[in-house]
Amino acid sequence: MEKKYKRTLITTALPYANGPVHIGHLAGVYVPADIYARYLRLRGDDVIMIGGSDEHGVPITIKARREGVTPQDIVDRYHNIIKDSFKELGVSFDIYSRTTSDTHNATASEFFRRLYDKGEFVEKTSMQLYDEEAAQFLADRYVTGKCPHCGNENAYGDQCEVCGTSLSPDELIDPRSTITGSKPVLKETKHWYLPLDKWEPALRKWILEGHKEWRPNVYGQCKSWLDLGLQPRAVSRDLDWGIPVPVEGADGKVLYVWFDAPIGYISNTKELLPDTWQTYWKDPETRMIHFIGKDNIVFHCIVFPSMLMAYGDGFQLPDNVPANEFLNLEGDKISTSRNWAVWLHEYLVDFPGKQDVLRYVLTANAPETKDNDFTWRDFQARNNSELVAILGNFVNRAVVLTHKYFNGTVPAKGAMQEVDRNVFTELAEIKNSLSDNLDNFHFRDALKDAMNIARLGNKYLQETEPWKVAKADMDRTATILNVAVQLCANIAVAFEPFLPFMSGQLVKMLGMASIDWDMLGTDDIIAAGSAIGQPELLFEKIEDDVIEAQVKRLEDIKRQNQLDNWKVAPQAENVDFDTFKKCDIRVGTVIECVKVPKADKLLKFLIDDGMAKRTIVSGIAKYYNPEDLIGKQVCFIANFEPRKLRGILSEGMILSAENPDGSLVVIGPTAPVRPGAQVM
Repeated sequence: MEKKYKRTLITTALPYANGPVHIGHLAGVYVPADIYARYLRLRGDDVIMIGGSDEHGVPITIKARREGVTPQDIVDRYHNIIKDSFKELGVSFDIYSRTTSDTHNATASEFFRRLYDKGEFVEKTSMQLYDEEAAQFLADRYVTGKCPHCGNENAYGDQCEVCGTSLSPDELIDPRSTITGSKPVLKETKHWYLPLDKWEPALRKWILEGHKEWRPNVYGQCKSWLDLGLQPRAVSRDLDWGIPVPVEGADGKVLYVWFDAPIGYISNTKELLPDTWQTYWKDPETRMIHFIGKDNIVFHCIVFPSMLMAYGDGFQLPDNVPANEFLNLEGDKISTSRNWAVWLHEYLVDFPGKQDVLRYVLTANAPETKDNDFTWRDFQARNNSELVAILGNFVNRAVVLTHKYFNGTVPAKGAMQEVDRNVFTELAEIKNSLSDNLDNFHFRDALKDAMNIARLGNKYLQETEPWKVAKADMDRTATILNVAVQLCANIAVAFEPFLPFMSGQLVKMLGMASIDWDMLGTDDIIAAGSAIGQPELLFEKIEDDVIEAQVKRLEDIKRQNQLDNWKVAPQAENVDFDTFKKCDIRVGTVIECVKVPKADKLLKFLIDDGMAKRTIVSGIAKYYNPEDLIGKQVCFIANFEPRKLRGILSEGMILSAENPDGSLVVIGPTAPVRPGAQVM
């Protein structure tokens, strides 16, 4: 039997404050967490949602060094951007704090010190790379060198971004410090490690036996780690930015960010509820849910629980960790370093008042069981064909007809017919499915359930046709429109977790004082005789030019990335002059040029080669308009063996050069020459 809890603590992964948040973060963590929190509040449950910025770690120091500012400057900037954009999107944190707060500093220090005093850490010395000029140990990202796998000269100490291989700094060939450029040396250093292997038996029992209901991706990743055998993990590192290790003789050492960050959930709860925070962390009647992305599963299911077990004192372990997979963008992995993302703060500027559209699309495409893809065309289609044409259309029809026939006053129901009763029978089934899906973190399916209420409404109006009935039977019309208005009220309740702005607008339009989950599925939310407001469009169509601008922005980013990362192709093997002379390269003048039918890439040229006219087919149609090439002079290989392309005999090959973005440029002389002139 499922345990009933008195309260729920929801935590959300702390976004890294070295940049803004993007749609991948939203789809993976923050939108589903907010849906769940809003749902529980509608049910009247005791729930708090905890969030905050992760403000320590190497990436922040690297960004600060690049910009010539302090790490504090970086985290202050991005914490505010993140916090403000979350608020504008309607993510309803009870607190959104930060790991540079005094409360967090004290909490994390005390946490480490308790484990230290209990003897829960293992001290180890090791040899690490050290920059003698900068007088500091080098974190992995502060070391670059030649990748031993692909030869990339600028691989990082933790990963080669060219071949994707995970590395350690000592594997790099000719390592160098990114701080001074000097060659680092190996130097002994001491750190503290949390022996995860000590907690492996408890973790096996808790996860593998006690939480088989977890999502397969979460359960499977945990089982994989446990089956491989857990190893001690460092909880400190040599760095000048972070929470100092609170032990004598630990100068220049800070808490490792992975150890520091999850304690932020505790410190932020303390900041919110200084007198009662322990109720949400130590009372067995509290259920804790971690909302995270799949890259954080191990930290939240193995590492943080090990920390809590090591600490003791009644800390409860999470009841569920509904981690999502990754969201891609236009078929490519989202990457902050490549600027391949849709940034929330920019979206809010580009699409004012359309917070709910983004929430809807990200939920509909939620990567709950596998990676999924966001495209701007799908965004537009879902807005226009679902939010506008289904949801907005039904509400608008119901409210407009109520104003037309009853002056905006909700009419009383008369005798109910089977078609009316069927509506509420189906509505009750939708509520059951919706509640079940929300309870089990199936938010994508839950959103479909909510939308089915609007589909039900549209179907009902089409079947009953009140605009025709009103010509002869106003009593029957009154019943139909009462049912329609009740469905609108049900929509306001069902969509509040998903689309809070639309729900609030609809609540106001219908004159509802408040809403709660118990209203959903009922046929008398709004009393007969109640006045409703004037109809307002809940959503508006998004035009092609708006979407084309976003697509072009991404195309420009991709093109710039290709330019920035372009490298000259390795030189081919040397050939002797006699071999080169076998290629007869000549100049010809383009007489005619047309596209090859049913071939997107091919152009058909008629070339004056000085002796005759020859046909050449070339794959450059994506980069040139045929008419622009007529009269131009081009270089071509004259003595290629003729071959057929799409049924056309091609008598040579036109020469072109490839740009970093893959586009082709036809090669020709810089001044006019006689057709047939040889290239020497």
